[in-house]
Amino acid sequence: MNEIVKRDNQMMLRAISNAENARLISSPNPWVGAVLELGDGSLHDGWTQEPGQEHAEIMCLVSAGAKAEGGTLYTTLEPCSHTGKTPPCVESIIASKVKRVVIGISDPDPLVSGAGARELKAAGIEVSLGTQHDEVSDQLQPYLHHRKTGRPYVILKIAASLDGGIAAPDQTSQWITGPEAREEAHKLRAQSDAICVGVGTVIADNPKLTVRDWAPENKNITIADPKRIVLGKVPREAAIHPCLEHEAGIEELLDQLGQEGIMQLLVEGGANTYKRFHDLGVVNQYEIFLAPIFFGGNNAKPMFSGDATETLAEIWRGKIKEAKQIGVDVKITVTPEDQ
Repeated sequence: MNEIVKRDNQMMLRAISNAENARLISSPNPWVGAVLELGDGSLHDGWTQEPGQEHAEIMCLVSAGAKAEGGTLYTTLEPCSHTGKTPPCVESIIASKVKRVVIGISDPDPLVSGAGARELKAAGIEVSLGTQHDEVSDQLQPYLHHRKTGRPYVILKIAASLDGGIAAPDQTSQWITGPEAREEAHKLRAQSDAICVGVGTVIADNPKLTVRDWAPENKNITIADPKRIVLGKVPREAAIHPCLEHEAGIEELLDQLGQEGIMQLLVEGGANTYKRFHDLGVVNQYEIFLAPIFFGGNNAKPMFSGDATETLAEIWRGKIKEAKQIGVDVKITVTPEDQ
């Protein structure tokens, strides 16, 4: 690996880290990170701000000012070339007279889709595409899925015993997992634009579905609770209000949320709701929190209600993306085989 490629990889990893600062504030815009390296070796970091405010690349350029000329700009996503709530980033990049732009991945948004890179090249700026491609794609997966399908990226979050139970026979389920796992689950809530449960879960647990057990390290970031959705009619006194009461199909819900700019939907139960999403094949990621407990019988509430697949040959198979210890529990991340 030559020194330029090595440096590009290092700086793109820094840009990916910067993008984490945007994860909770930029939606419905993508959470993009950037770094501007000047000729003297100094670095200027940036990440996308709230909608209508600076994009990651502009944050870097503003920080450097006139010194940006001749520098190298690293950005996780192809710079925008259209006018939205902010002017096109490529115009500011070209005006800054940087000599080189290193991009993680192309933007699939039809308003960009290669146009940003083409305009930079046409202005005489050297463009390098694909640095840390897989890492950036993983970080921006909900955004990429939304732009390609028009629907939110769906995550099923399940807390269960080692023998697959999510609730006791008397319907009690709080708390199966420990406090560290619950904190991780609330981080998932904070990263999601909307959260969905079935009306049975509302009646049984009366959840608020707010983000209260996790906070980002950056104390300047304000967390917003996700939009709350219930499949069914909610009792008037339920703590989940205000919420969207959805009584049509799952496909219709996903289309509606996609049109509203919802990029990530977190589904938190219960077994009937998990089953509906799973059977439709619309789940992009399963986050399964396993506690070191056993219900010890066959009358605990299982993860999925209803009939199982008839034969092993027809069983759903995915791939384990990650498994990690969280407190006394284990979180297993599973995605479809073809994802």
